[in-house]
Amino acid sequence: MTPTVLEKIALAISGLTALTIGGFITTAPQAFYAGYGIALGPDASLLSELRAPGAGLAAFGLLMLLGLWRRTLLPVSAVVALTVFVAFPAGRLVGLALDGLPSGSVIAALGFEVAVAALLLAAFRHRLWGSSASVPDAHPAQ
Repeated sequence: MTPTVLEKIALAISGLTALTIGGFITTAPQAFYAGYGIALGPDASLLSELRAPGAGLAAFGLLMLLGLWRRTLLPVSAVVALTVFVAFPAGRLVGLALDGLPSGSVIAALGFEVAVAALLLAAFRHRLWGSSASVPDAHPAQ
């Protein structure tokens, strides 16, 4: 299955975003969260609890990007990207409902995540809801 140009763009944006943010959280959680106005102390347990999902997000970002070069990974990359970029806004919406309005930078992150999710849904809509014949393949099976 060969990715379309829009699918490549969507995977590149989602993969680079997840890899960069996940890597930043893993290596410098205090600096990352300070950008949201959240001050983290030197609590090793808290930092570990933040670094672990950061590493997971970075790994998912790498998996999203691998779908650009390995056609066999494209379906997995698409599912991972959609899962991450639908789940993050969903979690933020739960937070809005239960905890109230967060900072403007968190709302901006929500807006970006929704935009990436929309891009991914638009890019992979034919694979998700249409027949596989509707997506051109540059290398059809012989």
